[in-house]
Amino acid sequence: MDVTELFGSNVFGDEVMKNSLPKEVYRSLRRTIDAGEPLDSNIASAVANAMKDWAVKKGATHYTHWFQPLTNLTAEKHDSFIEPDGDKVIMQLTGKSLIVGEPDASSFPSGGSRATSAARGYTAWDPTSPAFVKEGTLYIPTVFVSYTGETLDKKAPLLKSMTALDTQAKRLLKLFGIECKKVATTVGPEQEYFLIDEEVYLKRKDLILTGRTLFGAPAPRGQELEDHYFGVLKTRISEFMRDLDETLWKYGIFAKTKHNEVAPAQHELAPVFTTTNVAVDANQLTMELMKKVAKRHHLVCLLHEKPFEGVNGSGKHNNWSLSTDTGLNLLDPGENPESNPRFMLVLACVIAAVDRYQGILRACVASAGNDHRLGANEAPPAILSVYLGDQLGALVDSIVNGRAYVPKKAVPGSIGVPSSPIFPIDTTDRNRTSPFAFTGNKFEFRMLGSQASVADPNIVLNTIAAELFSEAVDALSGAKDFGKACREYTEMLLKKHYRVIFNYNGYGPDWEPEAVRRGLLNNKTTADAVPEFFKPENIEVFVKQGVYTEREVIARANIQLENYIKNINIEALTMAEMAKRDIYPAVNAYLSKLCTVIEKKRAVELACGADVKLAEELSGLNDRFFAAVEKLECDLSEIPAGEGPASQKMAHVVVPDMDEVRRLADRMEQLCSSDEWPYPTYTELLYSVK
Repeated sequence: MDVTELFGSNVFGDEVMKNSLPKEVYRSLRRTIDAGEPLDSNIASAVANAMKDWAVKKGATHYTHWFQPLTNLTAEKHDSFIEPDGDKVIMQLTGKSLIVGEPDASSFPSGGSRATSAARGYTAWDPTSPAFVKEGTLYIPTVFVSYTGETLDKKAPLLKSMTALDTQAKRLLKLFGIECKKVATTVGPEQEYFLIDEEVYLKRKDLILTGRTLFGAPAPRGQELEDHYFGVLKTRISEFMRDLDETLWKYGIFAKTKHNEVAPAQHELAPVFTTTNVAVDANQLTMELMKKVAKRHHLVCLLHEKPFEGVNGSGKHNNWSLSTDTGLNLLDPGENPESNPRFMLVLACVIAAVDRYQGILRACVASAGNDHRLGANEAPPAILSVYLGDQLGALVDSIVNGRAYVPKKAVPGSIGVPSSPIFPIDTTDRNRTSPFAFTGNKFEFRMLGSQASVADPNIVLNTIAAELFSEAVDALSGAKDFGKACREYTEMLLKKHYRVIFNYNGYGPDWEPEAVRRGLLNNKTTADAVPEFFKPENIEVFVKQGVYTEREVIARANIQLENYIKNINIEALTMAEMAKRDIYPAVNAYLSKLCTVIEKKRAVELACGADVKLAEELSGLNDRFFAAVEKLECDLSEIPAGEGPASQKMAHVVVPDMDEVRRLADRMEQLCSSDEWPYPTYTELLYSVK
């Protein structure tokens, strides 16, 4: 296999465009892709024809406008290339069909932004993200909007946020005499996931319906030996990963790193950085292909944030950076950051943005699944803070506290063995407990859940950074002594938002009370986090930067709460069904056998004290279990109207009810015969793949 030939072979990429398009058409399209110039609709027919010819040669018979509705999934409606030509047919894709489509918009979430009867929606081509062929269909990345112009997807506001950041970052750079055509955000989303045996999965109703185990006592062995992390890949896992790499490479996805993660049966894939909207498309496609490739190997890929209680859940680290078309990374501190006013101003703006808009940064990653993960000593806490590391931390401390800064330089390191190489030691360590950590020339936003769309956090990051850049430009434009004004403005931002900087252990018991003292938010549930979107100052930043209208912000918050309510409701109903139909009868069946044994032992005067004790404990647990299930069902039947009250009831009543039902069931699993227990155990789920 020649990877260089395999890579991008299913993608209508630059080389294909260059070879198949007229030169002027190619140049025009490249200007749109590279510099963000408006698309020249006059070239659409030529592009469409070339795209169709290439796709047909790849075996495609259909095309689809591929979009990302407000479901965290993708959507597609397939149309054939076939057009009548007398009593024959021709294969055709018109320029109009390439540029715009018209899927029914009535059945997609809208959050109340439009009536259900308003069915017309439009998909519009995103030429900056490459088309590709998959399973006999040409996929054309698009945005999705309603008849009245509201955005109904994640791609349109993402592109708007990228435009806002590009506009404001270029204004900022002009203050330093730097001219460029484009400033783009780049993202590299690391993806964590679990792989389990398909046969075992199909015996777990909770995994099938909810993506996580609603019951399950801990296996005798979990992750405490710390032997799975970076461990030797099992044969089936290695075969899956190789297949996945090759599949992703065909679609031009820069799959780079693969390894075992901390929890048993958990793994990670990390890509190379690319432009944000392309990275978002690639991650959506990656999640889809992970599941399909797993099925080929009789495995199931679980992307839920917390599929197994008691072991680490899965996240998605969002590595976010800013670069110009000339190759300048705005988050690169250089050798001497203390002498780099441009970097220090950009850094201060990002810190200020995270502090001021911490509420919506937390809210944009909130979900029922992620609530199980954040703050659970396996992921960052639900409190937003910024980690800067030793070098930048000391520099910012010196500015805020008025002390002299002593630069820390990288030094050579050695393990003390003559034959070992000398290696450079970075100027700072990493902090895996921080939700927003500076890692050399980028920030790593680590609060994302594994099944979430990467679009949401990047929309927020781009928007709030653009807002702070805009304010900085307004404040500094026209300054007589720009150097002095820039230093003073940077110092002002750092002092004002110093509270959000935390360079220590985010898992430590002292951090939560310290964060409260600092006035930082700690919204632990989705029900408590999402209302931050309704605050006027948070709506205003999206409106001001042209990313959302007020109506669109409110609609998305409503959808987020609706999804949370629906997910908890499905989990609770599934739990009640499993409890009453399977677990309660199974325990009773085992109790019946125990009682028979006790009677037989008593008949021949054998000791049966242990059996009696076990039967009494199980009987008592099962009675309490049934009562706990009935309480869950009762509370579930009394959910109030309205997303706000309903989500609060789900978070603070129904979820605790479910925790109690699970606690009792998991204890009974430990006491019940494995022959009687109705579901595969954690040992089978986590260790069946060899």
